Amino acid sequence: MIERDEVLHVARLARLALSEQEIEAMQGELSKVLDHVAKIGELDLDGVPPSTHVVEITGALRPDEPRPCLPREVALASAPAVSDDGFLVPSPQA
Repeated sequence: MIERDEVLHVARLARLALSEQEIEAMQGELSKVLDHVAKIGELDLDGVPPSTHVVEITGALRPDEPRPCLPREVALASAPAVSDDGFLVPSPQA
């Protein structure tokens, strides 16, 4: 079973605040997920090509062909704020 500290570490990475009950529930749920992953690791997958989708997808994206850029004036025309010929964005707050 996954340890409490590991659950807290994952929760911290995900920026989640968990109650004591949620921590206990997550221990069980994450342990089940890891058990399933371990079972998959036991399979003989030699000769099975890697895939990125469960079903084959063809023609989902247009060809990547170079074409003229949008003129800067047009791109900036509807911007709420412009600075030095670029988009002005608020600075991140600490």
